[in-house]
Amino acid sequence: MVVLPYTVAFLLLSSLQTVKIANSQSFIGINYGQVADNLPPPPSTAKLLQSTSIQKVRLYGSDPAIIKAFANTGIGIAIGTANGDIPGLASDPNFAKSWINKNVLPFYPASNITLITVGNEVMTSNDQNLMNKLLPAMQNVQNALNDASLGDKIKVSTVHSMGVLKQSEPPSSGSFDPSYGDLMKGLLEFNSANGSPFAINPYPYFAYRSDTRPETLAFCLFQPNAGRMDGNTKIKYMNMFDAQVRVNPIASAKILYQ
Repeated sequence: MVVLPYTVAFLLLSSLQTVKIANSQSFIGINYGQVADNLPPPPSTAKLLQSTSIQKVRLYGSDPAIIKAFANTGIGIAIGTANGDIPGLASDPNFAKSWINKNVLPFYPASNITLITVGNEVMTSNDQNLMNKLLPAMQNVQNALNDASLGDKIKVSTVHSMGVLKQSEPPSSGSFDPSYGDLMKGLLEFNSANGSPFAINPYPYFAYRSDTRPETLAFCLFQPNAGRMDGNTKIKYMNMFDAQVRVNPIASAKILYQ
């Protein structure tokens, strides 16, 4: 049976959302960026987040100081491999195993690592070699987790930009760019087989910039607005984020069930 992967959306530096087709669930999280000045030390950040309703944190890499700082907090952590690691992960299972040995095993389960993202926006990088190696890299990371008896505890995915879509409005008409062909189908089948999320970086700003309708700004900023009706489903979307999140499982279903 094909199971449609759920979607994790990473929005700017503020929130995460998970949407599952059969059983919807949501949570609030943050992207933990490090390209800034005067950042508080990781233990202070972890302590601050514990005082909030934030349940998830996404790291763009696998900084051991940050991973360790979240030990015993209960906050779920997504860590990531660099795009530059993908060729090695794809070609050498031992490299994938060493990556897990270095970045996961010393910290788990005290640090609640729940997701490993292999690369960021690889499919829209215009690097065909990297795109071709993405799925084998994910498979080797998954196999390394399986060998460590963590395959059912830590999920593996990659993060896409909204640029992988050819059609995004209305959400019910969502479809992936056909130029990605079997590459995207293979990634979706991997997500489905392993119960891992389809992860995206939605960018409401870019939607606003290309949409001249007067109500677009309020729609993108979660401000009061009339909403936008999907004429096919009669579902009204009150903000761009919800619409962008919804379009991805619809586009995924069109590939997995065609």
